[in-house]
Amino acid sequence: MLFLILGCSLFGCMDSGQRKPILQNPALLADDNNFKINTLEPETIHVNKDVAIRNYFKWMDSVVATHNSNHSYQIDEYILVHNNPWIIDTLAHTDYYYMMEKGIFNEDSQALFALRKGQLINIPDSLQTINIKQRIANTYLDINIPEFKMRIIENGKPIYKFPIRVGQNGKRYLAMANREVDMRTKPGIGTIIRVNKNPIFINPKDNHKYQTTRRDDGKVTKLPAIPWLEPTINGQSLGQLIHPTTNLETLEKAYSNGCIGLREADAWVVYYYAPLGTKVFLRYDLTGKNEAGEAIQFENIYPGFENRTIQKEVLETALQAIDGKPIPVCDCHL
Repeated sequence: MLFLILGCSLFGCMDSGQRKPILQNPALLADDNNFKINTLEPETIHVNKDVAIRNYFKWMDSVVATHNSNHSYQIDEYILVHNNPWIIDTLAHTDYYYMMEKGIFNEDSQALFALRKGQLINIPDSLQTINIKQRIANTYLDINIPEFKMRIIENGKPIYKFPIRVGQNGKRYLAMANREVDMRTKPGIGTIIRVNKNPIFINPKDNHKYQTTRRDDGKVTKLPAIPWLEPTINGQSLGQLIHPTTNLETLEKAYSNGCIGLREADAWVVYYYAPLGTKVFLRYDLTGKNEAGEAIQFENIYPGFENRTIQKEVLETALQAIDGKPIPVCDCHL
């Protein structure tokens, strides 16, 4: 089986419930019949036609631009989606394996609908916008390499935990780097410096570009359109991208060329919680806690890395909240 080892760009490069119906108001802002904005409070967006994933980001950019040109406060895609979290759920449920569990085979996830005609999207007011910005600013990604887990930490508390894959323990010549590369995922502290909404899928071993991928069940599909995130690590760009994998069998394994891989559903969630500037903490801790809170030991997948752990005090100093106070680092086992 051909597992897709996504490019990693080593040296280049997921029912909000009852909502108010739109009011009949003549003062509506329209954008080529794709949506209408109700200008009475509370403001809502009425989706006028189905929006496929391949057109989703362009649609979102248009909505944000229209709002920001007509209001005294500014929003972005992240703020809009956090005010309408059901959008993340919709995107997450386009995951190939989630759909297969429902008995649905889909060959092209980009053709699936992110938004449907008739749906309403709530626009946050200025106070809601400030609150969402504060939450996002007080959020970071916590990755424990030997545990094969990524957590999203918001205001010092874990709100999500996802299985991941990390780099293999070894070296390999990569045509993309034109040299032998240490494939181990490196620990350290950094920030998201790039969000790639249109990634190119490349095998770094031979620079072969992929248009399709073979799934764990042997079926071939087109590639997903889920953004890739690039963090710095200790001030350097190491090419350790955070991106989806199309093969769940590789999760919780040292399998990649250094990148952090997630299932597609989880990658959508991470994307909306990690905009540019989000802090990323990659640690190599061999001890942790299970769901019962009991101490457990993880396999030392990179012998010699056990001395590279970063002390809690250093992390708290690095993770400064918008009010200047350190974001608390919880001793949690979610």
